[in-house]
Amino acid sequence: MDQKRLLAAIALSIGILLTFEVYNRSQNPAPVTPPPAASTAAVPLPSTPATPGGAAAPGAASVTAAPAVTPAQMIAVENPRVQGRISARGLMLESLILKDYRETIERNSPLVTLLAPRTTPEGYFGQWGWTAADGRTRVPDNDTDWTVTGGPLTATNPVTFTWDNGQGQVFQALLSLDANYMFHMQQRVVNNAAEPVQLLPWARIRRERTPQVAGFFILHEGFIAVQDGRLTEITYSDGKKEQTGPRRAQGSAWDNEAAEGWAGLSDKYWLTALTRADDGTRLRSAFRHIQDGPIDRWQVDVAPPAPVTIAPGATDALATRLFAGAKEVRLLDDYATRLRIQDFDKAIDFGWFYFITKPFFYGLDWLFVLTGNMGIAILLFTLGLKIAFFPLANKAYKSMSRMRLLAPKMTEIRERYKEEPQKMQAEMMSLYKTEKINPASGCLPILIQIPVFFALYKVLFVTIEMRHAPFFGWIRDLSAPDPTNFFNLFGLIPFDPPSFLHLPAWAIAMGLTMYFQQKLNPQPPDPIQQKIFQWMPVIFTFMLASFPAGLVIYWTWNNLLSIGQQWYIMRLDAKAQAAKPPSQGGTGGGAIAAAKK
Repeated sequence: MDQKRLLAAIALSIGILLTFEVYNRSQNPAPVTPPPAASTAAVPLPSTPATPGGAAAPGAASVTAAPAVTPAQMIAVENPRVQGRISARGLMLESLILKDYRETIERNSPLVTLLAPRTTPEGYFGQWGWTAADGRTRVPDNDTDWTVTGGPLTATNPVTFTWDNGQGQVFQALLSLDANYMFHMQQRVVNNAAEPVQLLPWARIRRERTPQVAGFFILHEGFIAVQDGRLTEITYSDGKKEQTGPRRAQGSAWDNEAAEGWAGLSDKYWLTALTRADDGTRLRSAFRHIQDGPIDRWQVDVAPPAPVTIAPGATDALATRLFAGAKEVRLLDDYATRLRIQDFDKAIDFGWFYFITKPFFYGLDWLFVLTGNMGIAILLFTLGLKIAFFPLANKAYKSMSRMRLLAPKMTEIRERYKEEPQKMQAEMMSLYKTEKINPASGCLPILIQIPVFFALYKVLFVTIEMRHAPFFGWIRDLSAPDPTNFFNLFGLIPFDPPSFLHLPAWAIAMGLTMYFQQKLNPQPPDPIQQKIFQWMPVIFTFMLASFPAGLVIYWTWNNLLSIGQQWYIMRLDAKAQAAKPPSQGGTGGGAIAAAKK
């Protein structure tokens, strides 16, 4: 019974890990062929359905891009963490580079480019504008050249954009930037005409191509929003299915009206998101897929639930924020608290174990600040977990030690009652009761380790703080797999083995520690179970070979600590049992000698 339960627990853990291994293989789509320049792209009206193919919704002004005669005026954007530019033609934030992050671990690697002009294959930008709900008021479009006051845009220097439509309405856009990744936009319209006008101000994030996603089962990439406390995540493929399927008539893959929250596009480490800037302002957010021939375009837009009527002599304003940057945990927490952006930290995919994963991150981050090395922080964090679970693990190891010492008695019972299974089971249970042994306690270390493993996996995989974090020696990025390989003698042979033969040094160390830990456990009586247990270290070695190096280091170190703890408990328990006569439940020296063999 005890071995069956233990085997079931191990089989469950292997099954879950194998499932992750299958789904965590990167999906590498073929590169998208750049489309011809100057393709049509229209701004939809968020409060009314958009027509298929990206055309403007009924009542919306056309914003078809046309070849520009003169170059657009560009306003530089720069603060300590970003640099980029805003186009005064179309009022677009069309370029943004993150100064603190590089594409790879190499020192001369290019800085990460988050936003890019719409005419490039990587087109990804933010934009602000208006839609004429009355169908007669001229509104700015992609070809509108705004008059610029101020510049460049910095953390201390805002910029104002102005445009007069010649019909009595003056449009203004006041844009500012903080010291990190948050833009603040206030859109104003002054109606100097004799008649009221109906306008709908909006802000949008636009992606002109489907990005290359990591394709991992445990990582969300695509549309993301928190609206009135509810998290919504829609992948690119699901968004396309929704809009071309059940929501085709609505013109969006998803939309919602709320008084709190945000909406945007999430990558593994980067985020663009729109949110209200004034408390109490209700906005309608929408996710849209726009099919432009063979090209899939993606859009997130926010706007008031209904057009605004501006009386003669009156002014209307809408204030929104645009976040464009790295998903840093403490920065998102700060924005959530200081700017009252609801659940902004959920932009990081902490997963179902959020209540464990996020505290794990804080613990690791605190240890990293203390030690200056994330690998050492993982080792210390693992030691802390072992201390926290010390009483529970001790109970399990004591039970396993007693079972190992009682192995001769258990074998005797099996031999005596091998023709009477029920009698054998009753005698075994009586022995467990007499010796005060819980046969299922051997499963506890494994069952405890599973949620810890997954939570730590999430921290290493989804938090940008772990990205490119070095350890020692050849481990230069704890969030990436160990680059060494046994099959080319760890780089001594100029041979690049296929991915299924990836067997790095740390995975081998993990397998060896697992093998030695297994030797301390009581062996299953069934020969088939024994063979399964013998192959487990090999299976886990290959299975964890492609996991982040930080996770394999954690598992190896945890095995070493468990071996030390288990050996110490077994030694103490063996001495205690040897000191007792058999009549008092002791095993005597003979049993100890047998256990040492």
